[in-house]
Amino acid sequence: MVRIPSVLLSGLLLFGAAAVQAQQPAAAAPSAEVDHIEVLVNGMACPFCAYGIEKKLRGLPGAKNVKVDLGLNRALVYAMLIVGVGAGAAQAGPITSNTALPVHDGELIFREQFLWVRSTRDSSPLDMNLNVLVAPTVIIYGINADLMVMGVLPFMHKQVAVTTPSGRLTRSTNGFGDAFAAVRYTVLAVDRPGETFRVAPLAGLKLPTGAQNEGDALGRFPQPFQLGTGSWDPLGGAILTWQTLRHELDVSATYQLRTEANGFRAGDEARADASFQYRLVPWGKLGPGVPSYLFGVIETAAIWDGKNRASGADDADSGGFTWYVTPGLQWIAERSVIEGAFQVPVVQRLNGAALQNDFIALLSFRQSF
Repeated sequence: MVRIPSVLLSGLLLFGAAAVQAQQPAAAAPSAEVDHIEVLVNGMACPFCAYGIEKKLRGLPGAKNVKVDLGLNRALVYAMLIVGVGAGAAQAGPITSNTALPVHDGELIFREQFLWVRSTRDSSPLDMNLNVLVAPTVIIYGINADLMVMGVLPFMHKQVAVTTPSGRLTRSTNGFGDAFAAVRYTVLAVDRPGETFRVAPLAGLKLPTGAQNEGDALGRFPQPFQLGTGSWDPLGGAILTWQTLRHELDVSATYQLRTEANGFRAGDEARADASFQYRLVPWGKLGPGVPSYLFGVIETAAIWDGKNRASGADDADSGGFTWYVTPGLQWIAERSVIEGAFQVPVVQRLNGAALQNDFIALLSFRQSF
């Protein structure tokens, strides 16, 4: 997390402006001559960091132009009487997680994701096939250098097909699902040239915004097939991030408590996630300015779900342990990121005849403002 004391910067800039003004004769007309100040910035390890610095400097009075050099960890601030600022940039981060995304003071991040979850490994006579398409819209805002708030609202399409005595039966539903809100606070940040390390606890809450009584001509859908659960489900956890100019590592651990609604209670969820992003292009030492990046990404997630509970009894065919491995790619420009990943379950130890996932495919677009 990059921190630049605004009082110090303002003082430096005003001093530089005064120096320029003092060099001019008293009766001379205004000159286009400018001066600059070079600022060493610790913890700047990605284009998003550079953009956050640019945005911070733009807020200073009289800001004109700034050139950020990511490879040399510096910002050149150009001034004329009252000084200036400019330049831009963007940043890596996990593909499958939103709570671990880096965000700077005053920065707004818009992220649109597209997920396809396919599940066909049903060994029961029903031979169930489940396809879920999800498009979560994510908004993240950095209130200050330490505090971040976020909101997620997913649009969902669910389709299930089962074998019945009268043939194959397909049922489907679509609409907005349950929203999620979270807050994250950085309690430890260590910044060095081209490197940053930070630790942040987080707290969140799933909100019952999705429809809970969807159905068709055959009747009401089973509760797990509904768009929303009707429950308020709190979440807590912590995130660790280590980032350099070459790579980034994000590790998180969370626990979500599921509460009862409509006579149904989904099992609690505990999970541990890790994401490692490595810069592939440009491969060597960074040149001047802020380049575009191509990152190779490998992620892993270990997820335990408790058994669902309905009508006072546990569902023996629910819950269990799943371990995912997720390769992916990220293209990072000055203020935007395009990324994709393919999540594969390498271990699924589910209870009873619980339906197993085949894969989760994900595409994502991220824009910083």
